[in-house]
Amino acid sequence: MLEKKLGAMEFLRKEDSDKIFDDLMNVKGADIGDKEVSLDEIRMVARDMLVKEMRRHAGDGLGRVDYALSSGGAKVVRHSEPFIIGKVRHWFRKISPTTVYRDSEKMLKPSFGQPDQCFPLKGDSGFVQIRLGKTIIPEAITLEHVDKAVVHDRSNAPKNCKVYGWHQGYDADIAVETRKMFLLADFSYDLEKSNAQTFNVLDLVGSSLVDTIRLDFTSNHGNTDHTCIYRLRVHGHEPTSISMTQS
Repeated sequence: MLEKKLGAMEFLRKEDSDKIFDDLMNVKGADIGDKEVSLDEIRMVARDMLVKEMRRHAGDGLGRVDYALSSGGAKVVRHSEPFIIGKVRHWFRKISPTTVYRDSEKMLKPSFGQPDQCFPLKGDSGFVQIRLGKTIIPEAITLEHVDKAVVHDRSNAPKNCKVYGWHQGYDADIAVETRKMFLLADFSYDLEKSNAQTFNVLDLVGSSLVDTIRLDFTSNHGNTDHTCIYRLRVHGHEPTSISMTQS
């Protein structure tokens, strides 16, 4: 009876009607197919499905340009030891500590709310260094993790974080990086808030120019094995020729 009613709703895809049927079975029992179900009950389940999908596919719905987007020219240039299982882990330890693991680019792409579409770093502390697609005057940082509607255990989310920035230019000297580095933001990622959380840069940053940023996290939400970075975004605006000259 219920399956026929759902099938008659031509605006529903088959996979959507199957999902509604399964959800109603979980709520009202396995024999629901023989029971009368009101349209209000169907609407309630469909509404919940829609809300979850909207949260999962919010993606770039912040309305702000992301200068740490890989398709915009940004790239990961350094990171702490990745969390890798098996032989590949031993391979990574044998090579240079400045080597960038190929999956690190996941942090610079939309994950569309999918679980495991992240870059895992070993332990509950570590860092990620990103060369932005352009030189900018930074305004805010957005850190994204998977939504609580998708997974139950989010203990691998980073917690206490600091983001530094500087203008690297063409200088590849690591010592120069340390000398130029200044604090952009100091924040804690809150699991009870939105999965994509935006933090404004400190007022002291002013109109400083940045083409490289570094995220340092000193803790996560309880996972001692690894910490997952789903996406890191950097917002700001491109400087005028005058501000470039004055910096």
